[in-house]
Amino acid sequence: MLKFVDLFAGIGGLRLGFEQGIKSLGLRGECLLASEIDVEASQVYSQNFLHVPQGDIRQINSLPKHDILLAGFPCQSFSYAGKKQGFGEIRGTLFFEIMRLIDTQKPKVLILENVRGLTTHDSGKTFATIEHEIQLRGYSFYKFLLNSVNFGLPQNRVRVYLVGVLNASPQFNLISDLGPKDSHAYNAVQLNLFSLQHFPPKVKDILEENPDTSFDCSPEFVNALNKVVGGDFNKLHGVRLIDYRGGNSIHSWELGLRGKCGEDEVKLMNLLITERRKKKFGQHQDGKQLTFEQIYSFYPHSKLTQILESLVNKQYLKHLNGRYKPVSGNFSFEVYKFLDPEKISVTLVASDANRIGIYHNNRVRRITPREAARLQGFPDTFKLHPNPSKAFYQLGNSVSINVISAITQEVIGKVFHKNYPEFTPEKKNSNRASFVVGL
Repeated sequence: MLKFVDLFAGIGGLRLGFEQGIKSLGLRGECLLASEIDVEASQVYSQNFLHVPQGDIRQINSLPKHDILLAGFPCQSFSYAGKKQGFGEIRGTLFFEIMRLIDTQKPKVLILENVRGLTTHDSGKTFATIEHEIQLRGYSFYKFLLNSVNFGLPQNRVRVYLVGVLNASPQFNLISDLGPKDSHAYNAVQLNLFSLQHFPPKVKDILEENPDTSFDCSPEFVNALNKVVGGDFNKLHGVRLIDYRGGNSIHSWELGLRGKCGEDEVKLMNLLITERRKKKFGQHQDGKQLTFEQIYSFYPHSKLTQILESLVNKQYLKHLNGRYKPVSGNFSFEVYKFLDPEKISVTLVASDANRIGIYHNNRVRRITPREAARLQGFPDTFKLHPNPSKAFYQLGNSVSINVISAITQEVIGKVFHKNYPEFTPEKKNSNRASFVVGL
């Protein structure tokens, strides 16, 4: 019986993946302690595991004797989307709470998960500190950057997984692999140790046939989209709705969200968001504010003054100190990205998982919490929060079950097989096993 603790447990993704992994090895586990400060996440955890987590980790004085420590410590401090304050922020210091508790009872194995940004925060100093603290306690240290798409999940999700083994340095067959650059670049099975042997995962594999109509986009939004795609909603596949990038995107001025735009206004706006990023106008990579003369250089329209005034009045443009820039942001859209059923999903994140869209079965809608759960590898038997918004938030903060299961098979198989007579290498699953989304 493998005894483990589950810190920063969330809704239980690490535990679920770990338990699936050891079960495939013919082993059983017992969770001696779980900790989660968020009450609503703790309730979901309790429903699914019949185990009530303790609250704030800072109130836990010591750990029971255990074999494995799991921890998905808070990532907001290190995320590219966050403030990047790291250990300078209180959430960043919670890593040291893990170290404090390890000092009370050292397990044989540590399995930690965090966002990719942890590895580069503060020019690598934060990560070096984490590595030092773990090694200081007698653990070997392993870092793996893994993409969920390589583990049978149709989601482009890169996370860093840290493994520590007490007083030992086993050789693992895990291979860091960032996977495709973006969800559009994924067309075939990725050549990774854990790649699927037969079928690459696709978004269409996780879609519900007839979800509740509450997930349908509003008639006004659908009508606006319909005009842009000319009645062919299949053109929405893979499209992003955003106002400061070009490419495969739809913009607010094309939809007429702040007022209908004429052909000349649309053309100007589309040119502006592309041209303003060019180096000849400055070095700011997110785009420069341009003068009338600069705009005229790529759009020499006889009525440019009137067009610009109209766009400012409709609030598609801001005019500040003689320069123009688009009104940025994408939170005005009901959906910020439409998934392509034949591709993979963008990364599921807590802040906007509820605004991922899909065109499926002749419906323009948002994905459902169950579909989001499937993107993370949760089986359909897993009970989600009844409030969709909270379910999306919790799933965006969770881990990909398949990845944790694969890491568990590799790490636990290498570290513990000599200590458990019931486990032999013959019972161990192949490293190239297919990890299937729980449908």
